[in-house]
Amino acid sequence: MQKIIQNNIKGIAIALMVLGIVSCSKDDVNLNELDETIFVRHKKADMPAYIHGNAAEKVFLIILHGGPGGNGLWYRVNSIRTEIERNNAVVYFDQRGHNNAQGNYSEKEVSIDIMAEDVVALAKVIKAKYGEGSKLFLMGHSWGGTLGPATLLKNQDLFSGYINVAGAHDPKGLYAAYRTNLPRVANEQIALGNTVAYWKNILDVVQNSDATNSLTAFSKLNIASHQGEQKLEADKVINASKADYGDDQPSNNLSKIRWNSAQIQDMLVVEQGLFQKVTFTDSLAEITIPSLVLWGKYDLVVPTVFAQEAFDNLGANEKELFIFEKSAHSPMLNEPDLFSAKVIAFINRHK
Repeated sequence: MQKIIQNNIKGIAIALMVLGIVSCSKDDVNLNELDETIFVRHKKADMPAYIHGNAAEKVFLIILHGGPGGNGLWYRVNSIRTEIERNNAVVYFDQRGHNNAQGNYSEKEVSIDIMAEDVVALAKVIKAKYGEGSKLFLMGHSWGGTLGPATLLKNQDLFSGYINVAGAHDPKGLYAAYRTNLPRVANEQIALGNTVAYWKNILDVVQNSDATNSLTAFSKLNIASHQGEQKLEADKVINASKADYGDDQPSNNLSKIRWNSAQIQDMLVVEQGLFQKVTFTDSLAEITIPSLVLWGKYDLVVPTVFAQEAFDNLGANEKELFIFEKSAHSPMLNEPDLFSAKVIAFINRHK
């Protein structure tokens, strides 16, 4: 059965399509074990949001996935699925141009600004569907930590708190950070005798990298950073990545994901210069809602220097910084139980 609910919220035309076997009115939905998929229509895009968990208290955690090129259900894993969903409802959102999102729009209609409007539209739809008193928390990981500040700068009044997980609030600053951070980590690992040949090669790669932040130069060091985290895991410097999806493995169309990933990366990375032009560092002071900054000590993809920078620049009076000692870029995989405990404590404190 499919039910379509039309909403026009503060001038934004949004179509909310609820998919389910039974009627999706507020009266017959089991909010204690919510399991719904909605599509948010905004500016020619139809974007799915998969909502799971305990919405009895009308508390929702909206997750902005990484990428560009990621997908929402990648995060329905480990203790996010078991512990955080037991505490509150979790919204796994496929952003415009990603995974199962649909639409017929031009390249001009894919931008950080429009994608931030999409998230605001999603927040308004959730409040319209489940009640204006619903409490929304926004969590951005990696690229989601670029989109998160962009969203909050548009309308932070919709949200009760912000959780920044290794978020790239300063994409254009990443390349310079790679050129500093990779040699530091390489020298540490060489001194420890860990995969010495690999890390010596990394020193050569960085030594021979261009001083100018071109897309080619950035890509080379970004790939080296991802590979470096794999070496850290192999040498047991960080915990092994755990990815337990339970009985509900994400039913993603891999060929479509790859196609969408290539398209969105071309639009945001190549055409709009995400890693050469975009930064929100100076704007973080305008974000004043309670904030939690979570980072892995061995994050090479968005180096840990940005954790302190985010914490220092956020304008919130209530803010916290926590570093996971045995994690890299994805602490929800390396230290899932501790990760969920930190998230749940923050939500319960500010809901």
